[in-house]
Amino acid sequence: MLAILKYKAGNQTSVRRALDHLGIPCAITADPDEIMAAQGIIFPGVGAAGQAMDELVATGLDTVLKNAVEAGKPLLGICVGCQIMLDYSQENDTKALGIIPGQCNLFNPAWEEEDGTPIRVPHMGWNRLTLRKTCELMRGIESDAEFYFVHSYYPAPDPEYVIATTHYGHEFCAIHGGPGLWAVQFHPEKSGRPGLKFLQNFHVYCREAAHAE
Repeated sequence: MLAILKYKAGNQTSVRRALDHLGIPCAITADPDEIMAAQGIIFPGVGAAGQAMDELVATGLDTVLKNAVEAGKPLLGICVGCQIMLDYSQENDTKALGIIPGQCNLFNPAWEEEDGTPIRVPHMGWNRLTLRKTCELMRGIESDAEFYFVHSYYPAPDPEYVIATTHYGHEFCAIHGGPGLWAVQFHPEKSGRPGLKFLQNFHVYCREAAHAE
């Protein structure tokens, strides 16, 4: 079973709908025992980084997430969840979780597309990824697959944690982390077939990791 983290800044329903479509057992929960008993955790998020962190701290879920990572529990952060896994976000001048070194920055509206037109903030649309490292969650996904993005801030982790990049005005990180600890700026639950395959790969990883214990 996968635990979808329940907090006010989450996007839990869309994630659960995607997992239900795949036939993957899941539960939206804020219960620490249920989260720690799950095979893996999905940490979604929409809205502002400051609001998300305030809610996590108020409920103690920030500590639950850190304890889960220390225990080796597979974790997938999505969108704002991806951003606040880093040390800091420029949005709301937010001290974040510090699970992965780096920070989250605001897109510069002066940056330009390849045709010379200024980018629009927020970035909303479909982008291809460039893999910089092998990633278990990208197995079976075609190299020209596109994923759905909607965000005004982008993650800038330490370079050693960059798994995949994409381009909007300039190159930025789309996936960061490492085996068992991933964060994605795009929304796999809204990215059609490639996104569903991505979530399915995460479940397979979680299931195999649990059986290996």
